[in-house]
Amino acid sequence: MGGSLTTWLPETLSAERERWLLWLPVAFGFGAALYFALPEEPRPLSGLIAAALLLGPVIVWRQRPVLFVALLALLTASLGFAAAQWRSERVAAPLLTERFGPAEIVGRIEELERLGAAARLTLTPLAIEGLAAEQLPGLVRLRVAQPPEAALPGAVVRLRGVLLPPPPPAMPGGYDFAREAWFRGLGAVGFAFGALTLEQDAAAASGWSLFWSRLRSVIGLELRRELEGDVAAVAEALLTGERAAISEPLLQAYRDSGLAHLLSISGLHISLVAGLFFFTLRAALAAVPALALSFPIKKWAAAAGLAVLPFYTFLVGASVPTLRASIMLMLVLLAVLLDRRAISLRLVAWAALVVLALAPEALLGPSFQMSFAAVTALIAAYELWRDSPGAREERGPLGRVWLYVAGVFFSSLVATLATAPFALFHFDRLALYGLVANLIAVPLTAFWVMPACLLVYLLLPFGLAHLPFQLLGWGVAAINLTAEAVASWPGASLLLPAMPLWGLTAATLGGLWLCLWRRAWRLAGVLGLLVAFASPFLVRPPDILVSGDARVLALADPAGRLWLSSVRAQRFTSAEWLERRGQTEAELWSRAPAEALAGWLACDALGCRYRRAGRSVAIVFAGTALLEDCWGSDLVLAILPVRRACPREAAVIDRFDLWREGTHAFWVEEEGLRWESVADWRGRRPWSPRRTGEPVAVPDARADAE
Repeated sequence: MGGSLTTWLPETLSAERERWLLWLPVAFGFGAALYFALPEEPRPLSGLIAAALLLGPVIVWRQRPVLFVALLALLTASLGFAAAQWRSERVAAPLLTERFGPAEIVGRIEELERLGAAARLTLTPLAIEGLAAEQLPGLVRLRVAQPPEAALPGAVVRLRGVLLPPPPPAMPGGYDFAREAWFRGLGAVGFAFGALTLEQDAAAASGWSLFWSRLRSVIGLELRRELEGDVAAVAEALLTGERAAISEPLLQAYRDSGLAHLLSISGLHISLVAGLFFFTLRAALAAVPALALSFPIKKWAAAAGLAVLPFYTFLVGASVPTLRASIMLMLVLLAVLLDRRAISLRLVAWAALVVLALAPEALLGPSFQMSFAAVTALIAAYELWRDSPGAREERGPLGRVWLYVAGVFFSSLVATLATAPFALFHFDRLALYGLVANLIAVPLTAFWVMPACLLVYLLLPFGLAHLPFQLLGWGVAAINLTAEAVASWPGASLLLPAMPLWGLTAATLGGLWLCLWRRAWRLAGVLGLLVAFASPFLVRPPDILVSGDARVLALADPAGRLWLSSVRAQRFTSAEWLERRGQTEAELWSRAPAEALAGWLACDALGCRYRRAGRSVAIVFAGTALLEDCWGSDLVLAILPVRRACPREAAVIDRFDLWREGTHAFWVEEEGLRWESVADWRGRRPWSPRRTGEPVAVPDARADAE
């Protein structure tokens, strides 16, 4: 068996030689992921040193397929590690670690997102009262009352506000906004109050990013003069990439109906804009016989498309899906110019390498993962169809219509299956009627909405965009109605327990194995996908959760259902706890009937006693109960500072621990108790500074009780 394996593996790898290149971005991404997974910051230049050491062996062993592939993968992973390490050092900027203010803030507007009666400003701070120049964060983001129309990107404003550190995860393993903020250069968030004063007009500032931000704001202002409400908000998302104004109910409807991808500028939108421009220009050139018969008008149209794509990419914000789609479309148009095959997985590989090299942190977000998963699966499926016997059959008009409908259905099915593990990991839910919604919404987007967007871009500079805006509004209203109708169907969205990280890893490797290889051994990837979908049900969620400010606690009953201390305090935190549990409704133990708590929870004015798996946990609200609870408990969870150790060997987590380390998750088992804090999970990284000292105020947990 061993001998047959040693011959089979090199032969199989050699037979798949043309697919080796496709695994380079996978190895590069693995190296970047390794950097982000470390509990502490590595030594400087670690990745580059490892790459330099591996370069020689890669060259020496290039004639040994198995060894060469392994060494090349390690070399590429080292480069991915180095790219992530360099990127983290490059974006380093002062980071606020404690609440600051109220203080006067003077800053230049970099981005402006209008939120109906309010707005969200991203500022480059020029001065902050009470902070020295070297302490100023790179960027701050503030929610403000509706600013004047003259407050465009580039303008300098003065306001008074409160600044907060970028919030940490709501629980260990949760979404880490602070890490994302670090790579955006965002060192503080907060809110402003009072009037905003315009210190300097936007026209006085210049710069590449300011130009595009200002253009987005101008288009948004013109749009809101023609349309209103959620129709205007969704239209703005399609025209400029700004989604902040979309109401939460409509956003949820898009998620539940499987149409959320339409709000993120990605392959569909980029392809439609480039395709509409390419085919319109080619048709116009073809209408002139002298040009059509004498010149390569197809290549002329492709070259014009190459020039137009960057404009749309930067206008809508150059997010990860947009950047990926733009790079791929540019390579497609370049292939047309060079008479090469336009669509292939190599395009995806090169696009992934470019995105990861420029922004390795994108690997961690749902945009990168879902975007590349969908396009990789679609092209792999297209390759199978292209090689099938019926792929080149001639079809009449009805056959072409049927082929289009079948294509939309099949593409939606493939994309839904490919992105499902990532949707489950990041959002804890699956849209069950996405195929139906996409069969309606995708043709509407392709034949109505995006052509209207293109007309807006062409006619807006001449003041003639009134009719295109109305056409766009009607199309968007139809898509909104589709999303709301499908989302209202019973069971439209299935909320499931959170997928663990190892489940996401299994899904990623399984999907890549299935899509990137050509031979029969690719089918082994199905096993990884099966493991991924089973993983949420193979891990035990925590029994106790306590927020870092100690204002909300959650306890699991014997059936695994979470009961909260409050639904008023820390609503975002408790909502994430419930979603990751797969639970749709909050239960309050203060309002529970006695029989619902019998045997596992008993409370009085001084605290609570939680029992599970033969263990006892004391939740202490008042210091007078501390000594007694120390003697009768395996764990003392004190919502107040504990100045002295318990007189027996009971574990103690107090207000200081919660303040310094963030939300704690506890597992109560017969073998003992274990816990993990947000600080433990994040490690000591540049974006996760540890708090020191003591909390300014000790909250009374009973004040938030319902």
